[in-house]
Amino acid sequence: MLIYLLRHADADTPAARDVERALSEKGRAQARKVGAFCEAQEIDPALLLSSPVRRARETAEIVAEKMRAEVVLTPWLACGMSPHTALEELRALRGETSVMLVGHEPDLGLLAAHLLGLATPTALHVRKGSLMSIDLGFIRAGAGCLQFALPSRLM
Repeated sequence: MLIYLLRHADADTPAARDVERALSEKGRAQARKVGAFCEAQEIDPALLLSSPVRRARETAEIVAEKMRAEVVLTPWLACGMSPHTALEELRALRGETSVMLVGHEPDLGLLAAHLLGLATPTALHVRKGSLMSIDLGFIRAGAGCLQFALPSRLM
């Protein structure tokens, strides 16, 4: 299974609650860049799963529009996701060839470190609007092979 990890784009706009923060103009531009990159590189995941938190959902929707994909809101991707929970959820999707997860930091960095078998779980920091691809031959910790990791500014 090919896993794409996409951190939500910039969302520095104020809101009454953190989960209600919308993308900033910079964030919308980052998401458009990611979408254009995915389209140009023919990145077409079988599933596009997103955290229901507004900034992640908005990022996923902008990217999905370019890829002509449907966004599935997935509660386990909300802020605070554990790598073990994500791994169990990915196991349930083992029939899929590729999945894009749109979520938050430090969750995605911890998940990537877990999948890659890094000794220091905090060794990876996924920047806002960054896309990472990990090839998982087996859906288990340490079985991943990093394919690429790009911030939106390089797309």
